[in-house]
Amino acid sequence: MDTIITQLTELVTKLNTIVWGPAMLVLILGTGLYLMAGLRLMPLRHIGYGFRMLWSGRKATGDGDIVPFKALMTALAATIGTGNIAGVATAIFLGGPGALFWMWCTALVGMATKYAEAVLAVHYREVDANGDHVGGPMYYIKNGLKQHWAWLGTAFAIFGALAGFGIGNTIQANSVADVLNSSFGIPPLGTGLVIAVLVALVLIGGIKRIANVAGSLVPLMAIAYVLAGVVVLALNVSAIPAALELIFIHAFTPIAATGGFAGTAVWAAIRFGVARGIFSNEAGLGSAPIAHAAAATDNPVRQGTVAMLGTFIDTIIVCSITGLVIIVSGAWRSGETGATLSSVAFESSLPGVGSYIVTFGLSIFAFTTILGWSFYGEKCVEYLLGVKAIIPFRALWVLAVPVGATAKLDFIWLVADTLNALMAIPNLVALLLLSPMVYKLTREYFAGIKSAS
Repeated sequence: MDTIITQLTELVTKLNTIVWGPAMLVLILGTGLYLMAGLRLMPLRHIGYGFRMLWSGRKATGDGDIVPFKALMTALAATIGTGNIAGVATAIFLGGPGALFWMWCTALVGMATKYAEAVLAVHYREVDANGDHVGGPMYYIKNGLKQHWAWLGTAFAIFGALAGFGIGNTIQANSVADVLNSSFGIPPLGTGLVIAVLVALVLIGGIKRIANVAGSLVPLMAIAYVLAGVVVLALNVSAIPAALELIFIHAFTPIAATGGFAGTAVWAAIRFGVARGIFSNEAGLGSAPIAHAAAATDNPVRQGTVAMLGTFIDTIIVCSITGLVIIVSGAWRSGETGATLSSVAFESSLPGVGSYIVTFGLSIFAFTTILGWSFYGEKCVEYLLGVKAIIPFRALWVLAVPVGATAKLDFIWLVADTLNALMAIPNLVALLLLSPMVYKLTREYFAGIKSAS
């Protein structure tokens, strides 16, 4: 049995190296750059407009199941998770401070990617047998491309359904169980059972209850975490210029070993910065548009301008706070990695408090990620098997939580990371093929606004 597991691990490791190799990084960044250029930098030029649409999106503006604001909160519930705390720390540990620069680059071009995903998701969405609005990559592939591309939609749904149990469930539960066990001595099984019960209570209400919980928890947790980070940065304000210099210099030059840091090459900064950036904000994975397809909106472009804010908030704001705290505190040289590195960084500036900020932040982030990804996985399974599969899927999703909390997940991390890349491939291909529709809808929308004014 051990031999089989070892061989399987080696096989997945090789596949992971291929799918997260240079070709994938070029495809992700290249798609974002292509869309950003085709949109004439619209996501950056109209970021203020996006925030206005987010504010006005607290009320329904068209057909759909949840208001546009809660659609974004549901998407952020899935994206603001362990990637913002453990993922950023791992990127810096493996790629050095320069990895944060490449996370920023991924996020900036990712705004165009996330915008295009949401526009297509709303434009090509359907109404299922339960009367719910459903959409995402599988639907814009099915309804937007010719029949011979249909297999791409099926592939995405399969990879998405499987990836959800890793990135969106067991890994999140395991992270919470681990941090609560180390901080308070709470048994992992106890943590897993409590989370499973809470998740079950929310899932009974479907997307509307998920959106209500996300709409309450996500803004609260994000603001609290960012404020705590700002306090740490204020206490270390004199170190910020040197930290920024480290980030920009080592984005393009190797960094030697120092303290507990093993040293790294430029390629490592690029690879882990982009990979962890995608893990955090999910731009290009095709997950977020599944939530945005449920938005009660009268225009896909309007929802697209709301959706692109998800990448900005997740990476440019939340991940930057984590990364800067790690660098200004000097903790990146400690030799620690993952959530422990983030905890050391906060604790060094806020003794007796900092580690608890990370503990509670990670716990709430991970819980909402489990909720958000449950919806993504559910819609992927529904696409493959129909609405009859929803209840069995929810039951299996809840059961997976305590399993993840108590298991050793090194292999699951590897598989989930690989499946993320496999999800991204059909989605990115569809975005490139359907980009003319994105440009057309965008031109018509903003031309209409201009003529109306």
